[in-house]
Amino acid sequence: MTDRRSPLHWPAGRPRTLANRRATPAFGTGFAQRYGDFTINEAIIKLQEELDRLGATSIVLSSNLDLRLDGLPRSGQANPSDPGVALYFKLNGRDTVLACDRWMKVQDNIFAIAKHIDALRGMDRWGVGTIEQAFAGYQALPAPEQWWQVLGVGEIASADEIRSAYRRLASKAHPDTGGSDAAMARLNAARDDGLRKLGQ
Repeated sequence: MTDRRSPLHWPAGRPRTLANRRATPAFGTGFAQRYGDFTINEAIIKLQEELDRLGATSIVLSSNLDLRLDGLPRSGQANPSDPGVALYFKLNGRDTVLACDRWMKVQDNIFAIAKHIDALRGMDRWGVGTIEQAFAGYQALPAPEQWWQVLGVGEIASADEIRSAYRRLASKAHPDTGGSDAAMARLNAARDDGLRKLGQ
């Protein structure tokens, strides 16, 4: 896997599965006999195999797993309360995203994405459609801006840094100084979100 990110960055506009609706997967007849209860690492290996067959590039796997410094999931950790997984990659130069949070364990959601890719590749093999057609509905939308990106500060900025960056940017974004209402609304939302994260 090229890159792993934590915390989970769920794709914009994709509905989430309610926690009480998540289930234990049944990936097919004989699954337990073939695979048993597999680990996160085994699920990642299976996913990487499918991505290699697909020819995907610029791969990022995002989840709420705690990561080691080398980007691999830390071993021995409990399943996160939100086991969702989002997979971002490029397919023939197009930004693509697949996401799954239907199952209770992270490894099951990773494996489900791998099985989904395998099924979509089957469409291409069977000659009825193309890979491009199969993946047309999974185009990745631009990631939503984070408050610290809008303000040009670090993700762990202090309240003073947030307010200082806001004042500096507001002097240009305000409608009275050549900006617009939309630009000010964007700045206001970023400032409020950043201060809210700090409990202020």
